[in-house]
Amino acid sequence: MENELTCNQVIALMSFYVEDKLNSRLKEYVDDHLRNCPKCREIYMQSKKIANHIISLNDNDEATPYYTKQYEVFKHNLSAYIDNELDQNESIRIKKIAISNPLARRDLEDMYSFKKLLHDSFEKTRNEARYDYSKLIINKLDSKLNRNEYDPFYKLLVSFGLLISLIVCGFLVTLYF
Repeated sequence: MENELTCNQVIALMSFYVEDKLNSRLKEYVDDHLRNCPKCREIYMQSKKIANHIISLNDNDEATPYYTKQYEVFKHNLSAYIDNELDQNESIRIKKIAISNPLARRDLEDMYSFKKLLHDSFEKTRNEARYDYSKLIINKLDSKLNRNEYDPFYKLLVSFGLLISLIVCGFLVTLYF
């Protein structure tokens, strides 16, 4: 294919690919990349596993004996717990639910796996970036500005020299005319 996608592009499109929300041409490009890249294929497999798990939870919610009112509270607060946004008492409550409920524990493990997957993808992208283009652009702008501007001390010195020269010339003109 002439339009090959990079790993970063595929990872950015991964959630749409897993949910089958890409147009056919873009889906072909992602398919081609996944056939040739084992790292992205592994990320796809893990993302697909997590998505299937979430779908199966929604399908089997009432069928499992572990689906309780506490589990509903756990599901509602899971994201906030992972991001350390809960107060200490609420965090302890979520931990107790995760310990006592295998379904909650599996959800928590999946969320941590997904968070690690996202973090690893971000680190890989950050480590592969050789240049900080924002700093490069700012440095170029600074060098252009500094090249066009002179030190204020030199501006003052030149102005003072011109003023003295005009006074001397005026004095000489009045003496000879």
